[in-house]
Amino acid sequence: MASSIYEASIAHLQPYQLVLVGTVLEVSILIFEIPTGVLADTKSRKLSVILGFFLIGCGFLLEGSIPVFAPILAAQVIAGLGFTFISGATTAWLTDEIGEYDANNTLLQANKFELGGSLLGLGLATWIGASNITLPLLVGSALMMLFSLILIGLMSEHGFSPTQPEDRSTIQHAWSIFTESVETVRQHPQMMTILGVGLVFGLYSEGWDRLWVKFILDRFDTQAVIGISPVVFFGLLRASGMLLSIGVTFRAEKRIDAGSTKAISQAMLWITGLLAISIAAYPYSISVYMAGGLFLVVSVARNLSGPLYTAWINNKLPSKTRATILSISSQVDAVGQVMSGPLAAAISLFSLPAAITFAGLLLTPALPLIKRVDHLSVDEL
Repeated sequence: MASSIYEASIAHLQPYQLVLVGTVLEVSILIFEIPTGVLADTKSRKLSVILGFFLIGCGFLLEGSIPVFAPILAAQVIAGLGFTFISGATTAWLTDEIGEYDANNTLLQANKFELGGSLLGLGLATWIGASNITLPLLVGSALMMLFSLILIGLMSEHGFSPTQPEDRSTIQHAWSIFTESVETVRQHPQMMTILGVGLVFGLYSEGWDRLWVKFILDRFDTQAVIGISPVVFFGLLRASGMLLSIGVTFRAEKRIDAGSTKAISQAMLWITGLLAISIAAYPYSISVYMAGGLFLVVSVARNLSGPLYTAWINNKLPSKTRATILSISSQVDAVGQVMSGPLAAAISLFSLPAAITFAGLLLTPALPLIKRVDHLSVDEL
């Protein structure tokens, strides 16, 4: 949230620039995702996670230090590299430590703690950012780098066996991990279809993530309508979304078996339909209250879909290529965002509402793909 407001109000980026910032981030993820996934599968999942958090902190530090378009783009490259170190490695590490079934259900349970931490961070960011919107980025970057150092002593790694040094040094071994991962995906229609859903989710998210804040800032004067500054308004809105998401996650834990592909497919079908309708309707909000309500629906649906999708793709993966395959799923998402980002930027030059509506419509192809996953035999995985 702080970065979106910072980019729109301090760096004064135009809508097309906001989208291009996201596109550069996703291109970076697209480039770095597979090499960092292979590193996690051959060297150390723990090391990969630690490097990831540190680099993300460095990216935020650069962005918060220089509110200019070019340095902000450079910051996305650094942060994107950091994200790729974390994306596949965290789930692979968790699965190795406690087992696949427990890990998949833990992903959903852990969502509450992640949201709780985000809520605490949001409160601090809103408080700090009320006087200076740049400070949350600088403080957040310092905390991220500090956390990476704490993980060196805090994080265990008992379930993973690294590649032997004589093999690890060869490019051939890294390539074999990648090709084996691709072959595993190719041989399972269910997994291919799930990755197709991930591609569609990537297609819609870039336009939404980069433009929903800009829409409210341009359309409504929160200070005049409800008597609070935009920073406080967005902070309260995000906090409400997190609280609602925690409540929904508690309920979802009891109703959705995150170790069952079929159960996840049925939940994802409803979530995706709700997302498409809410995003498409958002730019036609007639009041700040309507826009806020639709944002809450989108926020809760996305917070629930994230861990479910990760559990979906994590089902029955071979341990030695797990991080690389999970990285492929993140790369597929990045491909979708890179494909749709420039188009969303172009549409936003003519109409910001049209660009957001377009993002919602891009979700609709996911619905038949999810139904296909539901109909495919679980044994195929």
